Amino acid sequence: MRRRFGSGMAAAVLVVAGLIAAGCGGGGSNSNSKSINVAIVDNPQMKDIAQLTPSLFTKQTGIKVNYTVLDEGTLRQVTTRDVAAGGRQFDVVMIGPYEAPQFGKDGTLVDLTQMAKSDSAYKYGDIIPAVRNALSTDGKLYAAPFYGESSFLMYRKDVLQKAGVTMPLHPTWDQVAAIARKVNSSKMAGICLRGKPGWGDLGASLTTVLNTFGATWWSAGANGSVGQAQVNTPAFRNALQFYVNLIHDAGEKDAANSSFNECLTQYTDGKVAMWYDATVAASNLEASNSPVKGKNGYAFAPVEKTKSSGWLWSWALAIPKTSGKQNQAWKYISFATGPQYLKEAGSRISGGWAAIPPGTRNSTYKIPQYAKAAAAFAKPTLEAIAAAPITDPGTTPRPGLPGVQYVGIPQFQDVGNQCTQQFSAVIAGRGSIDSALKNCQSIASQVKG
Repeated sequence: MRRRFGSGMAAAVLVVAGLIAAGCGGGGSNSNSKSINVAIVDNPQMKDIAQLTPSLFTKQTGIKVNYTVLDEGTLRQVTTRDVAAGGRQFDVVMIGPYEAPQFGKDGTLVDLTQMAKSDSAYKYGDIIPAVRNALSTDGKLYAAPFYGESSFLMYRKDVLQKAGVTMPLHPTWDQVAAIARKVNSSKMAGICLRGKPGWGDLGASLTTVLNTFGATWWSAGANGSVGQAQVNTPAFRNALQFYVNLIHDAGEKDAANSSFNECLTQYTDGKVAMWYDATVAASNLEASNSPVKGKNGYAFAPVEKTKSSGWLWSWALAIPKTSGKQNQAWKYISFATGPQYLKEAGSRISGGWAAIPPGTRNSTYKIPQYAKAAAAFAKPTLEAIAAAPITDPGTTPRPGLPGVQYVGIPQFQDVGNQCTQQFSAVIAGRGSIDSALKNCQSIASQVKG
């Protein structure tokens, strides 16, 4: 997907169309040249750093950064290919807690621990422990967090007040659904929920609902191995039916093609009254240029049978072992994920201090300008991250490495992608839940422990 940027980014950005089809052999830059290739996800915080890289990084180091900006699904395909399959397209890739421990154990990522600890300006100990641990395995850090997040419910206080309803701080999904249906109208949908296929799109939000409804993708053996597929079970069916019904009754338009960016646009455009998604979204809602600034309330991720249900995620930067420019790559990562960028970006980006990357460093919340600008969401964000049940997300054990909105096994990426195609079709009215569950059960059953 090609993205257009202002001329100020011309020196820093390389956007690649048709990247998957083109393959990756020979795509990296010469190991002696002072440039690196970096793959990042398409969202506002990433666009901000791409804008600032020439002045804040390249000018000081002489290292040019060629960015490739991709939607979540494509980025995950690219990073899997470039890291796990030994590609050489990128010197730095953006991944998260699903990939970092797995790729780290497989030996395909550079261990960043010593570089981070020995870099005095980086301040390794300042990183929020829950986020750092999610990107580590066996005590080794394999990706440095650009921002950290959980998930929570965002809602228009003025809309709910006009309707005479109050959102609890710790709502249940039944309460959220009732409020969404009450405020839903022809001009403003009650809620925006992800419906776009992809294990990290629809799969992320839906899996948190599955967890708290008592469902799971697979049972787990005593040693954490994959057990039996649990898709075509009453709990899974109830959760999926609830999610689909809520979207059909009070959800956004074109939900089957909506994920984070689409819901962000609809919420800021005043087309939805509530939105369940990543806590990082609040940085955009309360930005100085946001049309909904100051109008929003924030509640914990809704629950059903569990005490908490919010996910834990970080878009983070890692170095593939195949990169021939590991020193330059670390210099860039230290800049992009270090405390100095956060201090310098606030007065330079269009969204102002509220829009700097949240959730990675304790020191961020001690910056006076940020504390003031993020007053509405700083505490809810940190509390959501702390409450994320990464080691115990549901009512039964999960196989593989810890995870909330994903199952920490390599096969989940493919299973999640295939199954969310089925579920998204149901949301779009092109299929039945019975058929989707049957097909997904068959897909998930192919995974063996």
